[in-house]
Amino acid sequence: MGKLIYEGTIKVDFDDRTLAHLQLVIGTKLRRGEPFHFTWRDDASIGDGRTTIWVHPRCALVYKFYGSRKPQLNPAWIDALAYTANSSTGLYLVPEPAMPVNHDHVEHEAVE
Repeated sequence: MGKLIYEGTIKVDFDDRTLAHLQLVIGTKLRRGEPFHFTWRDDASIGDGRTTIWVHPRCALVYKFYGSRKPQLNPAWIDALAYTANSSTGLYLVPEPAMPVNHDHVEHEAVE
């Protein structure tokens, strides 16, 4: 279980795999200088509501991963998360789509 810490005060738990995908999408938006909202559902232990933060290039973000290995990234999930981040509602978690199947090797053999 990883942790996203915003401005040193808001702390939210995400599993390491989810956090790695969020880090990539958030980092891409911030490198482009594109601020956005990020909304997630709160855990039932703190009221089962939702929290929204304004993510901008000068905000302080910390990504704390508890696992020692970097999770494999799913390009389809990155695209889906980036799509929400670019919408008027801002970034929010969507279910992870199936990992794309790489057919490059099979197609390459068929061409030769």
